[in-house]
Amino acid sequence: MSDLSLQSLDDLNLDEASRPKAPPVPEATDTHRRQGKQLAFIHRHYLMEMAKIGAVLARIEAGDTPPEDLRRIVLSLDMAENFKAFGSLCGHECQILKMHHDIESMQMFPRIAAAGGGKFMDVVAKLKAEHEVVHELIIRLGDAADALQADPVEANFAKAAATYRKLEEVVRSHFRYEETELAEAIGYYLGSI
Repeated sequence: MSDLSLQSLDDLNLDEASRPKAPPVPEATDTHRRQGKQLAFIHRHYLMEMAKIGAVLARIEAGDTPPEDLRRIVLSLDMAENFKAFGSLCGHECQILKMHHDIESMQMFPRIAAAGGGKFMDVVAKLKAEHEVVHELIIRLGDAADALQADPVEANFAKAAATYRKLEEVVRSHFRYEETELAEAIGYYLGSI
């Protein structure tokens, strides 16, 4: 794999066309499939948190006064303070997302690959490669958020916002792929997560 840090933001993609399909697990029951959907519930939590950040981003970009439930997050109506708060939110969410992916890569994926007798190796390899793209975006967003907190100017906000949007797009696609391809395997081989 090429050095992702050298790629432009626009070029950081998941190459969805190259995603392998997971083999079916004929022995899987409806109970296994339900157990496998636990991952989707975890992902929904992350996506809801990302949506909150997206709402703050949209409000800041629109120059709107944040609604009461966002006032605690955004801290003040001053644009520089809004920019700083957006940077802090991004940094926090990125740490949590990285931890989630580290757990998958170190615990769940190897267990599925071993239990499936190698049938899921291609899917697991692709998911791990996609984690690398997500992690590169997390690093970039962390750097952009730091720059924004240090110097809350429009250019730094625009860079952080663009990086956040790219991360959200990539994460949504990655989650869908992971949930679709691994639901049966998680339920059948792991029982639950």
